[in-house]
Amino acid sequence: MRASLQLRLAGILAGLVAAVVLVSGILAERGLRSRELAGVERSLRERTALVREQVSGWPLDPAHSAQLQPEALRAAEAADARVTLIAADGTVVADSDVPAGALARVENHAARPEVLAALEGRVGRVARRSATVGRRLLYLALPVRGGAGGVVRLAADLSEIERAVSDLRGTLMVAGGVGILAALGFAFGISYLTLRPLRRLSEAVSAIAAGHLERRAPWHTRDEMGRIAEGINRIAEELRENLDETTAEKERLAAVLAGMADGVLVLDAAGRIVLANPRLREFFDIRGGVEGRLPLEAIRRTDVDELLREAGSAAPAVREVEDVGRQRLTLRVYAIGFPAKGERLGTIAVFHDTTEVRRLDSMRREFVANVSHELKTPLTAIRGYAETLAAGGVSPARQKSFLEVILRHSQRLAALIEDILQLSRIESRKLELELAPLDVAEVAFGVLRDLETRTTEKRLSAQLQSEGHCRALADRRCLEQILLNLLDNAIKYTDEGGSITVRVAGEGPRIRLDVEDTGIGIPQSDRARIFERFYRVDRARSRELGGTGLGLSIVKHLAQAQGGEVFVESEVGRGTRISVTLPAAPDRVAG
Repeated sequence: MRASLQLRLAGILAGLVAAVVLVSGILAERGLRSRELAGVERSLRERTALVREQVSGWPLDPAHSAQLQPEALRAAEAADARVTLIAADGTVVADSDVPAGALARVENHAARPEVLAALEGRVGRVARRSATVGRRLLYLALPVRGGAGGVVRLAADLSEIERAVSDLRGTLMVAGGVGILAALGFAFGISYLTLRPLRRLSEAVSAIAAGHLERRAPWHTRDEMGRIAEGINRIAEELRENLDETTAEKERLAAVLAGMADGVLVLDAAGRIVLANPRLREFFDIRGGVEGRLPLEAIRRTDVDELLREAGSAAPAVREVEDVGRQRLTLRVYAIGFPAKGERLGTIAVFHDTTEVRRLDSMRREFVANVSHELKTPLTAIRGYAETLAAGGVSPARQKSFLEVILRHSQRLAALIEDILQLSRIESRKLELELAPLDVAEVAFGVLRDLETRTTEKRLSAQLQSEGHCRALADRRCLEQILLNLLDNAIKYTDEGGSITVRVAGEGPRIRLDVEDTGIGIPQSDRARIFERFYRVDRARSRELGGTGLGLSIVKHLAQAQGGEVFVESEVGRGTRISVTLPAAPDRVAG
């Protein structure tokens, strides 16, 4: 572009020079031709008048052609011009350039312009190419006796004038060519110097346009170029500041959107996606780019698409959508068009995950129902037997039996309340833990010894397997409670003659505690829920055995409170293995 502008400027200057040379040459050529023709005409007129005087004694008619031909030759030699004598009817009676024998074949000249003017008594003058002699001539004709006596015409050869004009034209062309070349060089030099500041400004502007906003126009004069450069530098500085501010704002917005727990979807006025944050992609299992696509194409939910259409055309829309994504989430969607007033530029929708809230609410309702049910059974029994005793008329033997039932149900009620309180303390983080290095095998051995009477009564084989001293960082009371609950379940759900095995082993930075039995096992469909409060695989047998349904839930929460985890493996009819992992004591980690 810079070269094009320089060439245009150079071309304009060279064109001006060429135009001046051309116009000057044309004017000089015309002036030279006019002056030369005027001089030749004056001389020719004088010579024509002399020739007319010379032949004035002869009548100009064909009859005297033989006498007039020698006169014409002498006159032509004296006048140094072609001499033609023409009769009043236009017949050529003598011509210095035509032999006497050929005069009869010369056409009549009455129609020639100069002859016609002379026959009318005027001076005839014209320059043209002669058809007779084949050269360009200047003809000048004078009448003899007012034209009645004929016409004397002289013709001067214009070859010299044409040669002079041609020489002048050649000279002018050479001078013009030299002038144009000089003008081109001069124009290139002038245009280069003139455009140099523009080139530097153009380079600065191009660099700024390409994103190099630190670039500045290197021009500090007080002229127009300096003011332009100052304006460009000011614009570049404002652009850099605006870009820095926009970039920082964009990064902040991106960080906020990326860190949000809610999904955000932004649509333009045409209803196409402008922005979808990572959380939204996670909710709907979206892969790949979504910008520019319709929501139905990316999300594939008609209920969400309808909600967004409602929000884009009316008041804010709120709705819950269920079974979202592979995790079957429940989302509460709030969508509104923006701006809130005036022409809509787009729609923004926020997707809040209410799955956990719904689950907790469901668990709360289920917990209340389960607690009510679990409390109702022993209370009903206690009330019934107490009313019977209060009514009297019961034999001493039956009174003892009734009192034993009341005692058993009151103990079960107390155990249930104690488990509920303990679970509440664990979940509310009010349980005070005294973490210390403990030999897990030693604690397990003590618990097994305490339960020896129960295992013996049921003829169960109970054994401990340990890989030496496996020390965990744990609370002794919590660890004993975990073992008591796991072993209690193992004893309850293992038939007589079965076996129970407690294994303790180290696994890197963790200590693993397994309680394995050969009991009835847990169906696949129930394994994911056995750690829920009041969940029982066999409700009838659990109540019969005095279980509260909270044992495994307490185990899970106690393990998690100490930084551990719980796993279950089971096969119906073959037995169950529940594993608890706890952090190893620092001395083991270091070793």
